[in-house]
Amino acid sequence: MINNIWEENKRCLQCKNPACKKGCPVSTPMNEVIGLLKENKIKEAGKLLFENNPLSVITGLICPHEEFCMGHCVLNFKGSPIQTGSIEHYTSDYYLNSVDFKPEINPEKKVGIIGSGPAGLTMAILLARKGYDITIFESHEQIGGVLRYGIPEFRLPKSILDKYHDILIKMGVKIRPNTLVGTVITLDDMFRDGYKAVFVSTGTWKPRKLNIPGESLGHVYYAIDYLRSPSTHYLGKKVCVIGGGNVALDCARTAIRKGAKEVTVYYRKGEADMPSSKVEINYARLDGVNFEFYRSPLEINDKSIKFQNTDNNDEEISYDADSVIISISQGPRSLIADSTRGLKLDRLGLVVIDETGRTTKEGVFASGDVVTGAKTVVEAVASTKVAAKCLDEYVTQKYNLK
Repeated sequence: MINNIWEENKRCLQCKNPACKKGCPVSTPMNEVIGLLKENKIKEAGKLLFENNPLSVITGLICPHEEFCMGHCVLNFKGSPIQTGSIEHYTSDYYLNSVDFKPEINPEKKVGIIGSGPAGLTMAILLARKGYDITIFESHEQIGGVLRYGIPEFRLPKSILDKYHDILIKMGVKIRPNTLVGTVITLDDMFRDGYKAVFVSTGTWKPRKLNIPGESLGHVYYAIDYLRSPSTHYLGKKVCVIGGGNVALDCARTAIRKGAKEVTVYYRKGEADMPSSKVEINYARLDGVNFEFYRSPLEINDKSIKFQNTDNNDEEISYDADSVIISISQGPRSLIADSTRGLKLDRLGLVVIDETGRTTKEGVFASGDVVTGAKTVVEAVASTKVAAKCLDEYVTQKYNLK
């Protein structure tokens, strides 16, 4: 790994106006990072990455770099772009292993964060470094949200999230696992108990239905539920995955790793129209995943599934399947909005905010997938940085705190 990183550093042209930075949603200064690495200043480089993006060790692994930084690298015109993701991950991992974060906490600056996925983790770190007294409310037993329960181990090792757990504890952040806000605890309860602001980052955990016959059968599963605990599902030998995003491919690749003999992804359009990245499609093929395009599901039966050929609307085709995984996006739960007066949702059930992350309820802020629908981790970080700045200004000005 280190030899490859060193060679990549040497290839960087150190552009004065780096296109890679402009192509990144969070404006990662890779030219400056690589410049520091060339001087053997890895801690300084890691600090620069972390302060710009607290989840850089994660985005270095799972970000669609070919769309963002690497896709904008000027070396694309001459050959291959700089492998910025590998550099970002290696440098960030080194930095997190060597630095302790112990800010001085002001108990008057009490903030609640609901959800510990990409947006929640980012907000917690940004505010903790400013001395906020933070409590994270997490509905699962461990932190990470979609990072832990929606991305397979082979793409994002859980040990990285365990490292973030340790960092948060050292920073004085309190974590309440297995706590679903909106059922027993409400936002009103939190404001009553002295929280100056609440940040909502609950993600999208409600699967979208196909609404076709057979969807309630016992061998049919939703992607977000399957990825949460793949080992508890018995899929059989022949698995059908319906959908075309990265989550669908994660399900297919996981199923193969769990022993399925034949896994096929069915998508209603052509390969060029798939929302998943080209890199992930290639990895899926390398793992042995099959693809059938222009297939729209009509009905699920006990041993098969019937599709319509969207290239030929008169043709119906059936495929055998021991199990079916449905992966056609997710939406947010409505528990918090249902229990909170004045918190507005849009027609898709997403939390409505302004350009700074403020919701329609005073003192409540939001960002991430619960606002935008499913997006990339780096996009969640970018929007959360904006919301964190606004939340900090709100608390310090309204309550005259520093």
